[in-house]
Amino acid sequence: MERKRVMTRKPLILKKRVCKFCTDKTIVIDYMNADMLSRFVSERGKILPRRITGTCARHQRELTKAIKRARLLALLPFSTVKERVGI
Repeated sequence: MERKRVMTRKPLILKKRVCKFCTDKTIVIDYMNADMLSRFVSERGKILPRRITGTCARHQRELTKAIKRARLLALLPFSTVKERVGI
């Protein structure tokens, strides 16, 4: 009788994400800085959650306010338009 080999995986060691704004106090969250805010928005135009960006709760709230203000002033898009092919 042959034994089957069981593949074992190495345990994943995830690095704890640290808030970028807490570590570097010189970075200011401002709605006019569209380049910085666009890093926290997906390509579909959605605000990325804390678990992906690694920001703390306080700075995530500030980020969402700034992104929403930038959208109202047309500095950031609300969503992206996907081209319709074949029509």
